[in-house]
Amino acid sequence: MNRRRRSRAGITLIEAMIAITILTMVTTLVWGGFSQTARNKARVEADLDRMQEVRVTLNRMVRELGQAYISAQQNPDAALQTVKTAFVGVDHGDRDRIDFTSFSHRRLQRNAHESDQNELSYFIASDPDPDHHGQRVLARREQNRIDDDPRHGGHVQILAHDVVGFDLQYLDPESGEWLRTWDTTQGAMQPNRLPSQVKILLTMRDARHHGRTLTYGTRAEIRLVWGLNHATYNP
Repeated sequence: MNRRRRSRAGITLIEAMIAITILTMVTTLVWGGFSQTARNKARVEADLDRMQEVRVTLNRMVRELGQAYISAQQNPDAALQTVKTAFVGVDHGDRDRIDFTSFSHRRLQRNAHESDQNELSYFIASDPDPDHHGQRVLARREQNRIDDDPRHGGHVQILAHDVVGFDLQYLDPESGEWLRTWDTTQGAMQPNRLPSQVKILLTMRDARHHGRTLTYGTRAEIRLVWGLNHATYNP
């Protein structure tokens, strides 16, 4: 009779506490596994986003540099010259800058009064985001109409964030040498020709390892090496 009463009375307080403790331990282990999986997922997604940013940036630069051009035709009267093409690459150590004219513009609006010609620039700038104070970005300037100043005007957008270095080199089609600078606006340098290739090195900070950097590189092949206007200039 006493045994039946005890069996109907249920579990004791000690048994309940043991069960709760076991349940808590299992829940903690399960939650820890899910939490670790979520952190790993976030890191992988951040790495993929970073690689996508780098890939898109380099591919865009290769496409736009590949369509660079200059015109050998110039108005003899400087006061009447309203359009000026150029290809100017300046060596600033790990903060190079390039300004050039290109056939790479894409019209986004139908019947827009624009052509495929544009002015482009790539350069290092400070990150405008106050949360990323002290960081640098790779900026792209575009003006969809060429004027008499190919180094200014237009609008600027960010191509890549947290950039440490941007280095460019230019392959001279005549000498076969890689040069650190290129300037078609100076008569003593390369007035009527472009480099046949541009070597691009982009160095970015590794988000996972503090103090470590990663460098990505590619080359752009320029199709129109000689200045356009065969009536006055024929290489």
